[in-house]
Amino acid sequence: MAIPGAAREVLSLRALNRATLARQMLLERRRLTATQAVERLAGLQAQAPNPPYIGLWSRLEGFRREQLTEALRKRRVVRMSTMRATLHLMAASDALAWRPLLEPVHQRGLLGNHKKALDGIDRAAVIEAGRALLAERPHTSAELGQALGQRWKGRETASLAGLIRNNVPLVHLPPAGTWNSHQSALLQPLGDWLGDAVEAIPATQDELLLRYLAAFGPATLADAGAWSGLTGWKAVAERLRPRLRVFVGEDGQELYDLPRAPRPDPDTPAPPRLVAEWDNLLLSHADRSRVLSEAHRARVFTVNGIVRGTVLLDGFVAGVWKIERARNVATVVLEPFTRWSKADRTGVEKEALDLLAFTSDGEGERHAVRLA
Repeated sequence: MAIPGAAREVLSLRALNRATLARQMLLERRRLTATQAVERLAGLQAQAPNPPYIGLWSRLEGFRREQLTEALRKRRVVRMSTMRATLHLMAASDALAWRPLLEPVHQRGLLGNHKKALDGIDRAAVIEAGRALLAERPHTSAELGQALGQRWKGRETASLAGLIRNNVPLVHLPPAGTWNSHQSALLQPLGDWLGDAVEAIPATQDELLLRYLAAFGPATLADAGAWSGLTGWKAVAERLRPRLRVFVGEDGQELYDLPRAPRPDPDTPAPPRLVAEWDNLLLSHADRSRVLSEAHRARVFTVNGIVRGTVLLDGFVAGVWKIERARNVATVVLEPFTRWSKADRTGVEKEALDLLAFTSDGEGERHAVRLA
């Protein structure tokens, strides 16, 4: 417990960087199952099917794609809307425990996207009808909207479906969300998909902050809000303060953390890493400077909503990458933000070739690395 009036330790930017990388398993790859990793990482952003697989490849020793696919099919991991009302892969028990707490986030998302289209409608009746349709069988979002549109004629079917998605916790059933799967997802209520196989008590916001700090700390309360989409963190932090360590960042902001969480020496070596598109490393803090310079932000976060795959050198984003495939040749195209040393380039190229081996679907495919 902090002593009132005592001077608090200042954490440098590098100290924050190394602490975050350690918890995100990007200082060294770990030996964990896919489910254990998803749980420890507090979920994985999952708008597209392949980035979570690459995210686990970046973090786990010997990870194979079928390990995550099996976890999804066996209902140990689910794909659904959670933090920030965006798609994530979640451990099944966390999905059950956290989704009720995130209800306000989904209601704000509904108002932001569909308020005008739903004005004057009996929302409770639409939700009841949507639940009845989903009880009969899983539906895609389009099917759900079209079916509801037969009863509420003249209403936008996308908004009718959005009303259900934001009020009923819905799982994207496999194969949606598995490697290279791009078809429209069949949706089923979370409780129906998991049945009695998984039990969980709804989480409190206090518990959510502790899990967030374990995966992303040390962090400010604004960081916790950026990650979750929830508000009200000040009261949570005051309740938990006796159980937390409080540091000060270089800018004077309070940084909350778990007392025994890893905080490596700032000079700890950080190996080259290729980080996936939309990776949580870049989406879970209000202030991303611990890994990404503001000068480079626009080259990673594009105007059309893409968060590009990034290259980490010495723990910080130093470039972006993408894979191009043509005529049985797969190439990782690297775009450095600054001049890389020969040693850094060699390390990144090795990671790139390893990534191509991981993503390859055909025998005889040739692999190459090119600097843009």
